[in-house]
Amino acid sequence: MKPTPTLARLAATIEARKGGNPNDSYVAKLFDRGPDYVARKLGEEAVEAVVAALAGSDDELIGEAADVIFHLAVLLSARDLSIADALAELDRRDGVSGIAEKASRTPE
Repeated sequence: MKPTPTLARLAATIEARKGGNPNDSYVAKLFDRGPDYVARKLGEEAVEAVVAALAGSDDELIGEAADVIFHLAVLLSARDLSIADALAELDRRDGVSGIAEKASRTPE
């Protein structure tokens, strides 16, 4: 699946700042700290989104959701993956029951 224009712009910005100066770019700073740091940052943002969903305003939830999407896109890029990869997986799952899809995964 092709990302929306917004997601495509986000992905392009992230890729353009990969390897940049960490003093000039938050994205470059995230890459400089490595995928483990970005993963922890994504976790923090996800918790903040949950808190906003439970006790915040709609605007707070929207802001936190945007932060989750942004940090997820950076993490995917840090692993040489993309939002397009995640969207392709959602396309693959389209029309499949969530229960059936989860049951089809091999246990780790």
